[in-house]
Amino acid sequence: MADKKKTPQHIAIAGNIGAGKTTLTTMLARHFKWTPHFEDVEHNPYLVDFYEDMYRWSFNLQVYFLNSRLKQLIDIRDGKETVIQDRTIYEDAYIFAPNLYEMGLMTKRDFENYTSFFQTLKKLTSPPDLLIYLKASIPKLVDQIQRRGRDYEENIRLDYLKRLNEFYNKWIEQYTDGPLLIIEVDNVNFADNEEDFAEVVRRIDAQIHGLF
Repeated sequence: MADKKKTPQHIAIAGNIGAGKTTLTTMLARHFKWTPHFEDVEHNPYLVDFYEDMYRWSFNLQVYFLNSRLKQLIDIRDGKETVIQDRTIYEDAYIFAPNLYEMGLMTKRDFENYTSFFQTLKKLTSPPDLLIYLKASIPKLVDQIQRRGRDYEENIRLDYLKRLNEFYNKWIEQYTDGPLLIIEVDNVNFADNEEDFAEVVRRIDAQIHGLF
């Protein structure tokens, strides 16, 4: 007897600040009737302080995000519905934390402690069934950050954004934890163009049907 066709349990969207993760998460959740899990930005007690003094608050912020995303992964594991997640636990550990450390915005002691903590947590979690990476140039990111007008993002340093992009591209090039779909945000306006969004949906459908 043939196995029943499996449905994906965990779809994740990755990308730099301003890439469009929250917008695409919302649109895909509505289209596919998936349950969205968003990054906890509005209730994050460290975010405003972090952008004002990165060195002082970098470790606190990264631990907060790590804990928040671990809770999401536990909910996904224990749930029955398909979940689409806005940003992954990997981005905290492979991009944001090492970038802060290399920029001198996190101490060696804190970075090593954080990395050890992540490696322990990683053993308790599973990668997403499909990772969607929103790849965007710095001008595109800056434009979208300015357009959405979040007050706490006004102090984002351009060199910080550029280095994050470098870390993202390196991580994606080496990503082997599961299926990967890359969307070039500079060339695809899924937020405002119905045809572009339909193409994104088509590519995701192709990935999912191939996986399951």
